[in-house]
Amino acid sequence: MSLTHLGIPVDINTEFETVIGLEVHVQLATESKQFSVAKSRLNATESVAEESVNANTTPVCAGHPGTLPALNKKSVEYAIKAGLATNCKINLKSVFSRKHYFYPDLPKGYQISQYDLPVCQHGHLDVELSGDQVKRIGITRIHMEEDAGKNVHLAGFSLVNLNRAGVPLVEVVSEPDMRSAEEAGSYLRKLYAIVTCLGVCDGNLQEGNFRCDANVSIRPKGSTQLGTRAEIKNVNSFRFVEKAIEYEAERQRQVILSGGKVIQETRLYDSQKNQTFSMRSKEEAEDYRYFPDPDLPPLMIEQKTIDALKASLPELPDQKRDRFIKDFGLNKYDATMITAGAALARFFEDAVALSGNENAKTIANLVIGEPTRLMNEAGLDIGSSKFKSAQFSDLGKMIASKTISSTAAKQIIAILFNEGGDVGAIVDREGLKQVNDLSALEPLIDQIIASNPKQVEEFRSGKEKILGFFVGQAMKATGGKANPGMLQDLVIKKLKGN
Repeated sequence: MSLTHLGIPVDINTEFETVIGLEVHVQLATESKQFSVAKSRLNATESVAEESVNANTTPVCAGHPGTLPALNKKSVEYAIKAGLATNCKINLKSVFSRKHYFYPDLPKGYQISQYDLPVCQHGHLDVELSGDQVKRIGITRIHMEEDAGKNVHLAGFSLVNLNRAGVPLVEVVSEPDMRSAEEAGSYLRKLYAIVTCLGVCDGNLQEGNFRCDANVSIRPKGSTQLGTRAEIKNVNSFRFVEKAIEYEAERQRQVILSGGKVIQETRLYDSQKNQTFSMRSKEEAEDYRYFPDPDLPPLMIEQKTIDALKASLPELPDQKRDRFIKDFGLNKYDATMITAGAALARFFEDAVALSGNENAKTIANLVIGEPTRLMNEAGLDIGSSKFKSAQFSDLGKMIASKTISSTAAKQIIAILFNEGGDVGAIVDREGLKQVNDLSALEPLIDQIIASNPKQVEEFRSGKEKILGFFVGQAMKATGGKANPGMLQDLVIKKLKGN
């Protein structure tokens, strides 16, 4: 048996490595489209209104004959900022090209993109992996282009909505430097943190603001040749990208070990079945018949413009992470989690500003714990949830003053997620104030000790792990409202006869 596309002998014991390159489409947060005055984004009401379908278009978006594109200056600035923040070289001259393909959502019959002379080239990102490893992932290019429309498939027929046609994008193309789903996920999260921190992308994954095509191939370990790749299209979740890569790498391994041949194709990922399936054969660059767009002159950028944009860059995620560690005493993991998105980092900083730096660690634990789980399950981010930074400031203060326990805080967070509201009012309404009164706890502990002589004897004979039993019984008796630290100290004192 052999790897027919590499000519390398393999058998059932051959170890393979995965080779991954990512193409990330980042929707730019401009007011108007890439080459027309139509709105780039519809508000929530407009986006669901039936009368809004195909309303957000102009003759340019719809590809009417004789129309001419006019480049959006703001999208150029955003593309340069993305390039600067990812260590790219900014080209003083770049060229727009026509990328030809025929599909119902592309009325012109071509997409305006960039090919051999993109705006940004030769960058990199350093991504953090497990075990405190850091790996550098090369960025081949960042080029500007316009989005296509959207096909809506109904029973027996399809319709085309051109509201997205012409929306400005940058495509960030990595080198095939990643070797695992973990590395790909870390790279995507790092890139997402950067573009949302810059403000060049809204970062709404559900709306497709940040979506990824993953090129996946495998080869025997030690080989330097690249295998035949499959491209997994339009995955808009970090976790799904990781799962799709893992599935596809194993699928290709099984194909090769069974004597088959991996074919170059485009595949889609079904998250319900956790598998990829074939969509079409993969096109090569020559299939698109690229040539410079005659309606758009070369884009000439002055160095002083690049310098001014570089000077305007905000604090980037790595810088913010390091500052959170230094100023707030956070550990690296918590600081990295909080700075993974601009909205969450702002939310945390606002809460700390209201509560005080001394509560920063507590607020960090609150923010990246239960709220993150609830938002992930609901497909929300911090900005679209009912959470307010003032609520987490109040939670931090109440935990610090021992007014509530961390267990009660978790209950309160669930209520805030579903209903919103005032933290103090919820504490009073739900009866969640922590019991800190020794005089109220002592008789309770005396009763528990008297009712469990066997466990008392075990503790006094040296089995101190049984302490958890007494603390658990007391917490249960108080409905979880007792101060755990105070309770444990009191139990130990009573058991030792002090």
